[in-house]
This record gives sequence, structure tokens and C-alpha cells, in this order.
Amino acid sequence: MKKLLLSGMMIAASFTCMAQSLEKMQWFNEPEQWKIENNSLSMHVTPQTDYWRISHYGFTVDDAPFLYTLRGGEFEVKVKISGDYKTRFDQSGLMLRIDHENYIKAGIEFVDGKYNLSTVVTHHTSDWSIISLDKPVPFVWIKAVRRLDAVEIFYSFDDKEYTMMRNAWLQDNHPVMVGIMGACPDGNGFKAKFENFSIKHLPDLRRVEWLRKN
Repeated sequence: MKKLLLSGMMIAASFTCMAQSLEKMQWFNEPEQWKIENNSLSMHVTPQTDYWRISHYGFTVDDAPFLYTLRGGEFEVKVKISGDYKTRFDQSGLMLRIDHENYIKAGIEFVDGKYNLSTVVTHHTSDWSIISLDKPVPFVWIKAVRRLDAVEIFYSFDDKEYTMMRNAWLQDNHPVMVGIMGACPDGNGFKAKFENFSIKHLPDLRRVEWLRKN
């Protein structure tokens, strides 16, 4: 009976992926120009904004647009992103954020004339890793999977084959703000678009393991 119950839970969980209603999400640093249509967000990213803490550059900024919903537990989130990137460090993507000292952002970042798959992990201080692309891309899918105390970040160009770009620590058993962000540290802003944003609940691994044994 317990095995049947557990199997039923797992099957149900596999069908819980759905588009998150963007209209019900909240703004942190709302931009002046934005629009939600057919559950896609278009915005003009606010100029001179970013998320970064201390390391290398010596300053802290926490002022870029971020549309988010609050989630507990484990989940998978993904979004299709595109942008009219123009200036050094123009960027758009996903962000998972506990507070101003603990967050992960991942997506496309325009640096030295090239498109880069970029991840910034911040725990009091920020670090930055990139995968440089050979040519500009019209869009990219970014996916984050939160499991226990880790977040795995993936990218895809077709929403079918995903490649890992980062595995990072993030405190577990703590609510997290999850959503879409854009930043423009150097420029005068740019247009960014976010499509097919969705969140899938994942059953807690510790609970699943307990159910399996009991």
C-alpha cells in the first residue's frame, strides 16, 4: 500500500509543471516600462542597475528589476529569454534570492561584444562564471533545479537538450524568491523579453526517502 501511495505521489508530481501567472508575481525594483501579454514579460531594463556584492569591484548594488514569486521546498523553474543587448554587462535571466546577501542569477550577459552564458552566485560576496558563445543567439532557455541545499543551472537552445552550466549551494528549508531579472550596469537600458516562465514542484527528497523506508 505504501509503495502504491508513493508511486501515486511521484506520478502526480510529474504533471505539476505549469506556467506561473506573471500577473500574480511581485516586482522588486519595478522598471518604468514593462508589459505582460500572453504570459510573456517585455520590459525596458532600467539603466545603471545590477546585482553584485563587494568582490573584485569593491561595491554593492541591489537595484535591478526582478519579477518574482515566493516558493518553499524543491522545484524546477525555467524561462526562455531574449534581449536587444547593446552595452557591456547587459544581462537577463533567472534569479533565486533568499535576501540581499544570498542569491543566484543566471542567463545571458553581453561582454566585450560577445554573448556569454553567465552565472553569479552570491553568499555575502559575489562570484562570476561565464561560458562564452561563438555567435549571438536569438534566445536561450535557462533552467534551475533546486534540490536540498543545491541549485543546478542549465541552458538550452531548443528546450529539449539541456547542458549544466553551474552547481551552487543555496540554503535549504528556507523560502526563496524566484523569478526573472534584467540588469544594465553600464548602458542606457535595453529591451528584454521573457517567455514560457514555468515552475514545477518537486517532492522533497528527504521525505520521499523516508516514505520509501517506512
